[in-house]
Amino acid sequence: MIDKRVGKRIKQRREQLGLTQEQFAEKLGVATNYISTIERGASFPRYEKLVAIKSYMLLDKMRDLPPEEQNRILETLDFLVQQSIKMRKTVP
Repeated sequence: MIDKRVGKRIKQRREQLGLTQEQFAEKLGVATNYISTIERGASFPRYEKLVAIKSYMLLDKMRDLPPEEQNRILETLDFLVQQSIKMRKTVP
C-alpha cells in the first residue's frame, strides 16, 4: 500500500514554492506525469528522486537565510556526509 501522505506533503510544498507541476518536474529532471502520480498517491518516489525533492526543498528554504547561516549549514552538512563516508569504510 502506498502512503499517500508523502505525495500530499510534496504537493503542498510545491504549491508553497509557487511552482506548477511542470516547473517542479523540470527542476528535478523528471516528467510532469511522474510528479502527478506521486502527488495523487498513485506511486511512491524512488529513493533517489525523494532525496532530490527533499534537497530542492531544503535549498529553497536556505535562500532566505543570511550567507553566513547558509555557509554554517553547508559546512555542517559536509561534515555529516564525510562522517557517513568514514563509517561506511570502517564497517565490514
